[in-house]
Amino acid sequence: MTTLHIHRRLVLSSIAAAGAALALPARAQSTKIAFGYTSVTDFTSVFVAAEEGFFTKRNLDVELKFIPLNSTIPAAIQSDALQIGGPTPSVFLQAVDGGLDHVVVAGGGVTSKAITGFGLVARAGSGIRSAQDCIGKKIGVPGLGAFLHVTFRAFLKQNKVDYKKVNFIEASFPQHGDLLRGGSIDAVVTADPFMTRITDSGAGYVASYYSTFLADGNPTIIHTAKREWVAKNPAAAKAFREAVVDGAAFMTQAKNNDKVRAAIAKYTKLPIEVVNKIQISPPGPLVNDKQLNYWVGLMKDQEMLKTIPNAATLIAK
Repeated sequence: MTTLHIHRRLVLSSIAAAGAALALPARAQSTKIAFGYTSVTDFTSVFVAAEEGFFTKRNLDVELKFIPLNSTIPAAIQSDALQIGGPTPSVFLQAVDGGLDHVVVAGGGVTSKAITGFGLVARAGSGIRSAQDCIGKKIGVPGLGAFLHVTFRAFLKQNKVDYKKVNFIEASFPQHGDLLRGGSIDAVVTADPFMTRITDSGAGYVASYYSTFLADGNPTIIHTAKREWVAKNPAAAKAFREAVVDGAAFMTQAKNNDKVRAAIAKYTKLPIEVVNKIQISPPGPLVNDKQLNYWVGLMKDQEMLKTIPNAATLIAK
């Protein structure tokens, strides 16, 4: 065979290979999602979805980003630093009330009277034991207007205490123990795994598991996005919700307990020995307007909203 024939054959082979490659179905490009979370177990269904591949199997490239203060999540979503984030319902509703067009994509944890994983933790020697003892005290909360702040104010009001007479200071969860030890605050409204670390260290004691007054089954964390982003990425928003549903189902099976706690330890950056001691908030991956309206009622009672939102319009379909 001549050199010319060989060259011609190679060219034809290359063209045929290129044609075959073009004929193959193109693999859809993964949708990138930066997701913002805080260090609480209410995000466990997302942690599990990331670790067990529930996002990747739906062609989602989800990057989990730690956010120190829950109250800053809506601003991060609005600026596109995050595509989806997990604010508390009260933080979300305040953001919407302030003019941000955000919607709920999925849910995180929900309230349960069986969970004693958050409460009022007072500094050792402070003498705080009741709602009345909080008057005039400095109390740290992991986000002004967020879940723990709003629910604790509701608890004070229920116990005939004017919450305006309590000095609330915004401080992220990891700071709580140091602030108590340093004496700069008198108590914190905090949650596990940080509550357990504080009490184990002797820096503070649980003055009240005040959460027992809350109704069961209402969201503590919701996963939200800009309405515009959801409209442009409806398949990705739906896939994210489905992955969180899978994560919730996985974490409720006792056989998966070790994997679930390993995922919590990884993303909260806490020792597994600490994580093994804590209660895990039950998951509520789907959110409805009745649940949002529960929060609207709490916030209206505390004069936190200028308008009353239509909850049904705030949930992505």
